[in-house]
Amino acid sequence: MSVQTEAVPQRNVFGEPIETCSDRPLTGFYRTGCCETGPDDLGVHTVCVLVTAEFLAFSKMRGNDLSTPMPEFDFPGLEPGDRWCLCAARWKEAMDAGMAPRVVLRATHEATLEIVPLEDLKRYAIDLA
Repeated sequence: MSVQTEAVPQRNVFGEPIETCSDRPLTGFYRTGCCETGPDDLGVHTVCVLVTAEFLAFSKMRGNDLSTPMPEFDFPGLEPGDRWCLCAARWKEAMDAGMAPRVVLRATHEATLEIVPLEDLKRYAIDLA
């Protein structure tokens, strides 16, 4: 008989199991579709966003081109309307500049709260009733 160990479930900003952010394009630091994080995710790719043309232009202007495909990294390039796991610090930078994209809270990892207060995320949420 073998003993199985279960990984600790990744949680969203509400302390619930994290939901999928996007399978098309496949997102997440680990390319699981979820904004999961771990010790090797130095960029803290934990905020599930709905990208806009304005945000893509802002990000490119700040040195992070998310719209140009890079097949060598299996990155299709993002288009307005795509969901993507964004670095928490990049999202905060965009918020401070008035360019933050909308956020899917149930797919945003709780580690984000170490960088961005929940109140700020809620102002941009698309999944609050």
